[in-house]
Amino acid sequence: QVQLVESGGGLVQAGGSLRLSCAASGGTFSNYCMGWFRQAPGKEREFVAAISWSGSYTYYADSVKGRFTISRDNAKNTVYLQMNSLNPEDTAVYYCARARRQYYSGTYFLPGQYDYWGQGTQVTVSS
Repeated sequence: QVQLVESGGGLVQAGGSLRLSCAASGGTFSNYCMGWFRQAPGKEREFVAAISWSGSYTYYADSVKGRFTISRDNAKNTVYLQMNSLNPEDTAVYYCARARRQYYSGTYFLPGQYDYWGQGTQVTVSS
């Protein structure tokens, strides 16, 4: 059984930084693309960033490009999201997810591409 557990969320002032972590257990972590999504109150879940199984390729939503960095440590079965220059529009629950198919990162921006999700971690950015 695959489990994903996010951590690192919290309250931060605008312009600040946070680092989210997602620890995976079960399955073969290094074979799968991993993604980060977020959902703000009253809004649909949206893609934030994704990373290929090897870590060679990374993908970002336009809204976070240049501010957020996704990375992974396959030896620790963990994916990270470093978030800098945060603004109130980044306030949301952040979820990590594992892709459905091994060695595949196509359509990485679609939630349906992922079959395992963490419980989410709240990020609140005050102005």
